[in-house]
Amino acid sequence: MLTKRFFNYIYEVFFSFLLVVHWLFKFITSLFYKFFDRIIILSFIVFVCFSSLFSLQVVEKNADPEEVLLSFLRRKVGLTGTKYGCGGGGCGACTVMVSTYDRNQRTVVHYTVIACLQPIVTLHGAAVVTVEGIGSTKTKLHPVQERIAKAHGSQCGFCTPGMVMSMYTLLRNKPQPTMEDIREALGGNLCRCTGYRPIIDGFKTFCESEVGVEQTCYSPDSPLNSYLHTLITELFPMDCFLPLDPSQDLIFPPELMIMEKKVSGDALYFQGERVNLVAPFKLSHLLELKAEHPSAPLIVGNTTIGPKMLLKGVYHPLVIYAGRISELKAVTWGETGLTVGAACSLSTLQKEVEKVVVETEEEKTRGYRALLQTLRCLAGKQIRNMAVGSLFDKQGHPAAQTKQHGMRSIPLDEKLFADFGKTVLRPEEVLLSIDIPYTKPWEFVAAYRQAQRREFAFSFLNAGMKVAIKEGTDVVESLSIYYGGVGPTLVKPKLTCQQLVSRSWGEDLLSEGCRLLKEDVDVSPSIHGGRAEFRKTLAISFFFKFYMQVVLEMRERVGKLRIMSTLWDGVSDADFPLEYLSALKPFKNEVPQGQQSFQLVSEAQPSADLVGRPSMHQSAFQQATGEAKYYDDLPLVQGELFIFMVTSTRAHAKIINIDPSEALKMPGMVTFVSAGDVPGANCRLWFNNPEELFAEEEVVCVGQIIGAVVAESREQARRAAKEVHVTYHDLQPVFFTIEDAIRHESYFEPKRKVERGDVDEALKTAEHILEDEIYMGGQEHFYMETQGVIAVPKGEHEEMDLFVATQHAAFTQELVGMALGVDSNKITCHVKRLGGGFGGKVMKIASLSAITAVAAHKTGRAVRCCLERGDDMLITSGRHPFLGKYKVGYNNDGTIVAADITYYSNGGSTLDESIMDKAVLHMDNGYKIPNLRGRGVVCKTYLPSYTAFRGFGGPQGLMVMESVLHEVAVRCGLPAEKVRDINMYREEQSYTHHKQPFNPTDMVRCWDECLERANYQDRLRAVQLFNSSNRWKKRGISAVPQKFGVGFSKGFCNQGAALVNIYKDGSVLVTHGGTEMGQGINTKAIQIASRVLKVPVSSIFTKETCTGNVPNAAPSAASFGTDAVGMAVKDACEKLMRRLQPLMEKNPQNTWKQWVNEAFFQKTSLSATGFFMGPPTDVDWEKGEGQAYYYFTFGACCSEVEIDCLTGDHKNIRTDIVMDVGKSINPALDIGQVEGGFVQGVGLYTIEELQFSPDGVLMTRGPSQYKVPALCDVPAELNGIGEPPVFFGSTIFFAIKAAIAAARTERGLGDAFPLSSPATAEKIRMACQDEFTKMASPPTDGAMAPWCLDV
Repeated sequence: MLTKRFFNYIYEVFFSFLLVVHWLFKFITSLFYKFFDRIIILSFIVFVCFSSLFSLQVVEKNADPEEVLLSFLRRKVGLTGTKYGCGGGGCGACTVMVSTYDRNQRTVVHYTVIACLQPIVTLHGAAVVTVEGIGSTKTKLHPVQERIAKAHGSQCGFCTPGMVMSMYTLLRNKPQPTMEDIREALGGNLCRCTGYRPIIDGFKTFCESEVGVEQTCYSPDSPLNSYLHTLITELFPMDCFLPLDPSQDLIFPPELMIMEKKVSGDALYFQGERVNLVAPFKLSHLLELKAEHPSAPLIVGNTTIGPKMLLKGVYHPLVIYAGRISELKAVTWGETGLTVGAACSLSTLQKEVEKVVVETEEEKTRGYRALLQTLRCLAGKQIRNMAVGSLFDKQGHPAAQTKQHGMRSIPLDEKLFADFGKTVLRPEEVLLSIDIPYTKPWEFVAAYRQAQRREFAFSFLNAGMKVAIKEGTDVVESLSIYYGGVGPTLVKPKLTCQQLVSRSWGEDLLSEGCRLLKEDVDVSPSIHGGRAEFRKTLAISFFFKFYMQVVLEMRERVGKLRIMSTLWDGVSDADFPLEYLSALKPFKNEVPQGQQSFQLVSEAQPSADLVGRPSMHQSAFQQATGEAKYYDDLPLVQGELFIFMVTSTRAHAKIINIDPSEALKMPGMVTFVSAGDVPGANCRLWFNNPEELFAEEEVVCVGQIIGAVVAESREQARRAAKEVHVTYHDLQPVFFTIEDAIRHESYFEPKRKVERGDVDEALKTAEHILEDEIYMGGQEHFYMETQGVIAVPKGEHEEMDLFVATQHAAFTQELVGMALGVDSNKITCHVKRLGGGFGGKVMKIASLSAITAVAAHKTGRAVRCCLERGDDMLITSGRHPFLGKYKVGYNNDGTIVAADITYYSNGGSTLDESIMDKAVLHMDNGYKIPNLRGRGVVCKTYLPSYTAFRGFGGPQGLMVMESVLHEVAVRCGLPAEKVRDINMYREEQSYTHHKQPFNPTDMVRCWDECLERANYQDRLRAVQLFNSSNRWKKRGISAVPQKFGVGFSKGFCNQGAALVNIYKDGSVLVTHGGTEMGQGINTKAIQIASRVLKVPVSSIFTKETCTGNVPNAAPSAASFGTDAVGMAVKDACEKLMRRLQPLMEKNPQNTWKQWVNEAFFQKTSLSATGFFMGPPTDVDWEKGEGQAYYYFTFGACCSEVEIDCLTGDHKNIRTDIVMDVGKSINPALDIGQVEGGFVQGVGLYTIEELQFSPDGVLMTRGPSQYKVPALCDVPAELNGIGEPPVFFGSTIFFAIKAAIAAARTERGLGDAFPLSSPATAEKIRMACQDEFTKMASPPTDGAMAPWCLDV
């Protein structure tokens, strides 16, 4: 404490001196010139950044209005803990805390912002706190950093700084938060690795009272009891955390407070290279500026204009910042309601509305409660802190003002919005405020929305509805309905609103209202975003919900009034069945809780031996403090350049000409590289399947790399790339879907086939035949760190170093050498860590590295490549879409006697990593189908090449088989788990369909334990009871087993290598060929080395993966990295121990360091290589048999969901997972992989939806369009043991399908129906067919092109 206060004192004295110098310098260098037809002063920007050692005053003399805080922190200040994840405010990786002095409240306020959207010029007078500023491994960790690390909440670590800053800011404002506070604070932060639960576990320790999970009770006779006594549930100790001491928090710099209090009222002016920004202090000045420059956009939070300028290249020469004008940020309460300043943030609005809802009588706040419900779902906390906007329930009145015409009031209705993103405000007008009145006693208000994800997502459709009932009756006096998402702007169904006035609020009104809405709401089939039928269905369904809500509220109000007077007896009682009530209760987002269990190590195991014990990730503290370095965190090399890819805009065309001349004229431009600049081979070769680095004569997909611009900065490179003009001649054919590829017979070779038994004969004898198909969409990796590399020429012998984010450094080395025409021994790849990989950083990164190396070779300077999120998604592609067609023979008892399955995958334009082998080899899952035939065909289309993704075809292959089991159960009228159970492998010596022997005992055990731990039978009955009592909400429950092969079917990939060095001080350095990407491979390698060498883990270190240390390493993939690397490390350590053994036996009393020194003096080598030669796995595809995998892991999963039949929304209620992974080296890391893989699977099977236009253009190119699971998507209760792949997410899919079937059965529809994956809100709603979906029947005109394709 004394040290901190001393530093603060020194800092204050030093900063005061700097401030004096600054103002003196400003006075001397004040520059007067003519600008905007007036004399102004070019202003400096002054703000403070905090690091762990000191506070850094930032005086930016030439602040550029286009520069955002993220790039400024990373490149100019050198604070790289704040990460680039998406560049559009959609992931939270760049979260920082901003502190400002609020002149209105006369206090310092702390709030999170998204640094990638925050212009630095708007931070004048602010204090910025990054993750480096709150704690460090060099000084002292902050409790937030310590707890997320110790709770195992940091895997790849790329999202961790953003998580830390969101939680830190919450604690600055509320030192004892509730679980709801934590949920809200983290709602804007995405994580692709952990599944969120361990992050919550760490942070909930700050709560005054932690929320636990009710433990499952087992009967005394349960077979589980004999097993449970060997389990433990504590993954980290709860009693040794650093205490949170708010008195030690960073103080707001006094000089900034003084500066704000003494602010002169002058405007701030900033002149950039292309854009000027003015920040007026007075409203009168703002009005003058708008009068002089009516086309200049106004910004406050920059959440609308910012993404357009940063991501879409929209150019505004002048921008006006309105965030300094106090009148526009004021919030006032009057007798009639709330007046909100136009520059008031959504968070401030939410806080004020929450306050009034608590303090004011309920009937006056109906509108506010509707507004609050919408606000809580809108964006993340960081965006709400920044954003302003007219998000209101359409009952307010905006006030606008101009210099010339004064102030006017405008009704907030459909006439206010002229077109998409445009209002009727005149160009010179400024929106001052919006009045939101209290609700009158007989006014009823509601708001509804439905999005791809319940929170942090743009809605497909939103609605605001208000009805005024004539007092003492049930007659409608007025009705207002507004929809957003059914047209280019706000839509009011005028005829409906007019026709329903003067009618009684009853069933006749409901029927007439729905009929009128059917005609009144016209959703064009070509509407932006598609889903016309779904949107119209939602419009009518929302009205139905509103009708029921008003009935309920009227009933409650009339009931109260009847107690006081009999005058209300004449009011009719509109009613509806009790089972309808659940439709009115929105799903509540909950913080995930659960119980994670793992097996205890033997009591005889020494306490120093950490193998089998939960151990923190080796780099967790560094990741939590922002000290962990990823490739783009490395400092600039002198003379470094930046490269930006130029990609094809056509799907299939001949390249006529590439003209970079305009680009070469742009500032900072250095050169343009294309196929002619490649000194070696312009192709990537993978098992005789070539793919061009640069398209030379023909392009075969949108997004194919044609060339690249190289410039002095990334901004200059981005702008120049847009000026490269490519002339094409379109070619035919062009097609993108699997169905079209089948029609064109466009396939890659080889095709695969495996068969067991006589399928054709068995089909003839089966009691029933089922022919069906299931489509499964692709998936984007969405690793938090985008792909990239730094290529550094060494200047002699054609050597080059590459600092690269790859899972396969050896392949990158090889490809770069081929492209440069040099030997691999001159190319060295360095990989410290990856910010997530999931299979996506194996192939495409090698091509990007080769292209970057070519640019470095041509210029002779270091070149950095860092793909922006949109380009990463466009270029690198993801998981293969699949179509499974099957013919199945089965008997009445659910036994499957024969199955003939054909798998079609969309491979894209080239054969990257075809995962068809694994799909076909996993098609049997855990089921012994005596006659089984599987065929695999990879379709060639004109899309970017699909590649490996976690599970590598397993999730697709398994999904088709589970669909077979599910549909057979439906048709037999049997529970799905019974059909699964009777078809499972049971014999101790079983054989897969490709004739690999295995023992299914552990699989059956996992299945039985999962069902019992999940209390499946009781919950199934509870689900059935719930469904019988609820008309518009339904539940489903599903359980699946799993058999999953570990390792590569190509045997040569199953190898591992390591190098272990012991130094004279006794420290040990472990190097291996694996890549650390969050799975903890380095941590496990250290644990293994510690056990074999019998030294503490504190004496062992791993640095980086380097091709110069461990050559020819296999990729870190196929769930085999730890197996291969761990065995290699073990081998190397055992060699060293054999060398040291004589010395140990001779001098047993010596220490480890003494033995090592003695070995050195006796000239005993203290360095050893280790190697692991995996099993001879291989498949003879001619015979369709072979030992495909090293071994199998087994498991089972059970999930329960609830769906809203009126909207398609769903909630994941509970998931139980049991997995046998053998003896876990590190249960904490393995359980993290369990939950992370499962949640990634939840995304795959429910919300992650890639959309391609009819022209083959990927439209979902960022987190604003593509939704990965957020905190709100994790099951409220998540219990698990082991490490499953992504496939267990399918239990959510099948539970959803069961819930839909319950709804359909109740309506007299068949419970057999098609449902493709992912089971999005649209698919769920439209499958729950009812009178509302019939009213929204699709247009009959088939000539309209679809918005997107199922590729």
